[in-house]
This record gives sequence, structure tokens and C-alpha cells, in this order.
Amino acid sequence: MLVPPTNQRAFRICPAVRSGRRVGIAGMTLLETTVVILVLLVLIAVLFIGARAWKRGSDRAVCIMHLQLVQKGVRSYSNLYGFDPGSNAPGLQNQIIGLGRFVEATPCCPAGGTYSYGQTFGVDTIPPMGTLYMECSLSVSDRHVPKVTADW
Repeated sequence: MLVPPTNQRAFRICPAVRSGRRVGIAGMTLLETTVVILVLLVLIAVLFIGARAWKRGSDRAVCIMHLQLVQKGVRSYSNLYGFDPGSNAPGLQNQIIGLGRFVEATPCCPAGGTYSYGQTFGVDTIPPMGTLYMECSLSVSDRHVPKVTADW
């Protein structure tokens, strides 16, 4: 004959498994996990798009600063040596850019564009006020050109 156990807890049903359902166990379903992953991927994509736009904007700003630096060098050279706008200054680019000159090193566009010197009036001509001496090849596509150059 079998003797019933003295421990009555052995015959109780676990509260987490009543009527075939799990009750009270924490966790995430596959759908919830998928939604969380998708939200994270969207946030990362937005971050990368924002970083790319920030890089483009900073490249454009640095390029415009290079244009302004060279333009100030041309104006300083013309004022220092008495050249009027539109007059011919032999070797103008070499007088402005170089070690110990108005611009220490040849500038290069951070976005990969190339600079051309004196494209409108000539390499050795002092440009009139408001006209750039140096231009970037990305001035049309990426707007590497200053908005206002009237006092340059």
C-alpha cells in the first residue's frame, strides 16, 4: 500500500502553468523584438544621413574660407604694391601663395574639387572688387561659392 507523502506541496500545481497557459513570466515576443530592431535601424540611418549632410556643409564652409583667404591675399598684395583692380601683376599667383607669402600653402578643396586661378580675367590680372580670383570646380554642383562677394 502506498503512503501519501507528508509534504502537501508536492501535489500543488505551479501557478505559472495553470490551464496550459503561462502566467506571470516576463519576456518579449518575436514581434516586439523585430519592432525594436527596426526602430534602432531607422535611428542609425537618420544618424548617418545627418552626419553626411554635416560633412558636406563643413566641406563647403572650408572651401569658401579658402576662397576668401586667397581673395584677401590678392587684395593685400595689390594694396601693398600699388596695383589697381584690372591691372596686370606678373606672377600674381606665385606672389600670393607660397612659404612666407600671404597664403602659406596651396589650398585644396576638402570635398575633392580643384581650384582654378584667374579664370575670369586672367592669371596675372588683379580682379575687380566683387570678382573672385580663385574658383572651385564644385561651385555649381555643391555650391562652393560664397553668396556675397561685393566687398571682397
